[in-house]
Amino acid sequence: MSEYDHEPTRGLPEALPEDEHIIWQGKPEWKKLAATALHIRLAVLYFALIAGVSLMRSDANTAAAMVVFAVVVTGFLVLFAYGVDRTTVYTLTNKRIVLRIGVALNKCINIPLSEIDTANLKTLPGGSGSIVLTLKGLPRMGYLMLWPHARSLRIVRPQPMLRAIPDAARVARLLFNAAREVQPVAPIAQAPVTVDEPELEGLAA
Repeated sequence: MSEYDHEPTRGLPEALPEDEHIIWQGKPEWKKLAATALHIRLAVLYFALIAGVSLMRSDANTAAAMVVFAVVVTGFLVLFAYGVDRTTVYTLTNKRIVLRIGVALNKCINIPLSEIDTANLKTLPGGSGSIVLTLKGLPRMGYLMLWPHARSLRIVRPQPMLRAIPDAARVARLLFNAAREVQPVAPIAQAPVTVDEPELEGLAA
């Protein structure tokens, strides 16, 4: 028996109203998540540099310790990414986005499409990518509550993300079209991107 067996529909805490329907459901690709959100390659590089410097100084014990730390940390990050893959469900309906997230503590976050100010697409190799959401007047969500489904370093005003999803460009179009139906006068606009993330492609493009 799973903790999600009570869900009337996968990824949703309750049955949808009659006027609401699912447009798309998905989840992160754990390998891409590990590389982009958890920065696993940077962690390996960090330990490799320390081990290399230690060997240059003939400090074999420190170098060996760094190798062990690298294996342990990498293993933990891989397991965590896999756990996120197994427990996360992103749902787009004609009314909202629902994030069912949490490896240890499960939670569902509802984001009405009417509250989305901007949405930007960051493409990754192989057609996958992440969609960053900027919200209007919703109460602020805690960064730790959202992570890793939040844009890096946006701690004071966190920006939810659909992280490392397959066929991200198609999902971005679905989101744009659904939001345009809810916000016909002011559809989702392209937001400027700052330096901590590579340039994102706006949904309106």
